[in-house]
Amino acid sequence: MRVLLLIAALAALGSCRSSSSSSSGDIFTTREVRLANGARILTEIKATPADRAQGMMFRDSLAADRGMLFVHQRPGQFGYWMFNCRIPLDIIWLDSGKSVVEMSPDTPPCRTDAAQCPSFGGKATSQFVVELQAGSIARHGVKVGDKIDF
Repeated sequence: MRVLLLIAALAALGSCRSSSSSSSGDIFTTREVRLANGARILTEIKATPADRAQGMMFRDSLAADRGMLFVHQRPGQFGYWMFNCRIPLDIIWLDSGKSVVEMSPDTPPCRTDAAQCPSFGGKATSQFVVELQAGSIARHGVKVGDKIDF
């Protein structure tokens, strides 16, 4: 009986995986983001609700020249949280014109239950969010109003 349950569970898990490699998480799309000071950051694009929800969860490091670019379908107020993130991050919100409208430097990981994790940002209307290695905002002199190209 236990063997049959195990086989059924494995079959169910296998059926949840999409046949499309672009949504499997194994292959990701990248885009170069250029900060106002000219620094170039190679970012993973996260444009689906599932990819945006996963974000930087469970990662142990992030190189100084790497990040994530979150793309929302429409402008809105998007708060981000650090549940299951293992490293601090700099978070930058951009409007539809790619101007910085809000920032959260050195955003700490949340090491408690999900219900106790605070939300950051989401006060200004944005369409894109960039997550970078903690300290990047200060290191590159990023400020509200800066244009970021991608």
